[in-house]
Amino acid sequence: METLLFRFENGQPRPAAATKLVGVVSSGNLEVLVSTQDLGAACEIEICTAARGFAPIWQAVMRDFQQRWQLADIRIAINDMGATPAVVSLRLDQAMESFLERTP
Repeated sequence: METLLFRFENGQPRPAAATKLVGVVSSGNLEVLVSTQDLGAACEIEICTAARGFAPIWQAVMRDFQQRWQLADIRIAINDMGATPAVVSLRLDQAMESFLERTP
């Protein structure tokens, strides 16, 4: 297992929302836990992955994700079991859409 931590500064604040878990931990898939946390306008993403040696690819995927969402004071925890970059991006987008969903 390998643990990676990425931090992105100067995001845009979002309304506080309840913690959200999306996805499953299984071969070729991942789960994403999104929560609000005071991080000084930063976004932190921690990745626990079974596939060692892919940090540069994870960094590129996380940078692309942060550029699209511009998150601040959001902490994301990912448990990965060998998901491809495309699956990671889709799951992250799903997690954020679910996290920001407003219920009446």
